[in-house]
Amino acid sequence: MTWTVDEQLALTAIEAVGAIQSGRLPAVDYVGTLLARAAALSSLNALTTLDLDGALATARRIDALTPEAKAQLPLAGLPVVVKDNINTAGLQTSAGTPALEGFVPKANAPSVQRLVDAGAIVLGKANMHELAFGITSTNLAQHAGPVRNPYDPGLIPGGSSGGTAAAISARIAPAGLGTDTGGSTRIPAALTGIAGFRPSVGNGGAERRYHDPDAVVPISHTRDTVGPMARTVADIALLDGVITGAGPLPALTLNGLRIGLPAPLWDGLEKQLDDVARAALQKLEAAGVTFVAVAMSELDMLNGMVGGPVAIHEARHDVQAWLVANHAPVQSVAELAARIASPDVREIYDGVLAGVLDAQYDAALNLWRPRLQQYMADTFADAQLDALLFPTTRLAAVPIDELNGSSTVTIDGSPSIGTMDAFLRNTDPASTSGIPGLSLPAGMTASGLPVGLELDGPLGSDRRLLAIGVAFEQVLGALPAPVL
Repeated sequence: MTWTVDEQLALTAIEAVGAIQSGRLPAVDYVGTLLARAAALSSLNALTTLDLDGALATARRIDALTPEAKAQLPLAGLPVVVKDNINTAGLQTSAGTPALEGFVPKANAPSVQRLVDAGAIVLGKANMHELAFGITSTNLAQHAGPVRNPYDPGLIPGGSSGGTAAAISARIAPAGLGTDTGGSTRIPAALTGIAGFRPSVGNGGAERRYHDPDAVVPISHTRDTVGPMARTVADIALLDGVITGAGPLPALTLNGLRIGLPAPLWDGLEKQLDDVARAALQKLEAAGVTFVAVAMSELDMLNGMVGGPVAIHEARHDVQAWLVANHAPVQSVAELAARIASPDVREIYDGVLAGVLDAQYDAALNLWRPRLQQYMADTFADAQLDALLFPTTRLAAVPIDELNGSSTVTIDGSPSIGTMDAFLRNTDPASTSGIPGLSLPAGMTASGLPVGLELDGPLGSDRRLLAIGVAFEQVLGALPAPVL
């Protein structure tokens, strides 16, 4: 059969793999269509590197395989984009910062390698908030430049994995990888109308779902993780299964699901976003979901005692270790920081180098974080909850601030609050406590902007959480594609 460009662009990851495995769609045709799409939409600034020759060569190798060989590759011919702080052999890994521009690692991060081994094709590297220390993906124009939201190029796509999200939303790629420290897969997913997943991290070791040691330009080993992003939760489940070797999603029905609604994360929302989120609740309740109000009155306090001290303290040591382990072009955090382009990130790194929160670190890690983790576990157990549900962000996408990268916002005329604080509030508890979190599309505001709902689950419940997400997206439906 002959595929139109629009038909190819509309394919989900699962659909694309099926079409390539069956021989109905040559991988080289599909990759060529997406590369052309990336070139046509370069003004979105979603990608920092495009691997035209490499992607087409890999597609030709996939097409040359026998049907039996293709069937053995669960991601046969699937084009993906990879955030520019995740190591990729032969492709730049710059983390969007001048000191690492042009740096090419010698090996893929393990999560990338598992996708490639399964037949995925890396189209290129995705732009991001410089050094992953921000939620807007607005970088100084003289360097990486701001990533733009496909639904309105004057608005942020979220961050720090904003390039991955924008590329997937704009149909440049059906899926990709981001990273998440405080919300960096989930926030941009919510603002661009796609799905984003943060897998379990727990206390590391066996509790950590994805293992990419020294293969991602870090912020915090306690909080960082790679996470898949795609237009559907089902596609995320496909990538997660390949990365972890997990089997099919568990079967479940919506009838009997108990989902908690944490009061602090439903408070202070932008009205247009709140309207969309509550309309989604009504649809899910009509489909059989039982919602349970949970007070969680200590959540903000406990989370606040952990997040900042852990991230700021660990950044100095973890970045230094990555620079040395990867033989980077600069070998000290001070050298890296001296060349930071974005004012908001430079200010954060001033604090990192000065050790502003070092005194609070030990208590944050060894006292307050265990208390938060127990608090989350008790909330799930005491109320017999399958998951928590709340809006991923407090407000929809806001205008790009090209001078500062990230400054302040207001919510329906409220006093100004820091942009990062505003967008991180709801995603941060999962990151801080190490439990899995999933953002999926809930609907569109009256002004035409995407809204995301987040599901957080107990530690280690990743596959069940994804199964709940798949069931929810079947009720809520897909969002209309951006008009580009």
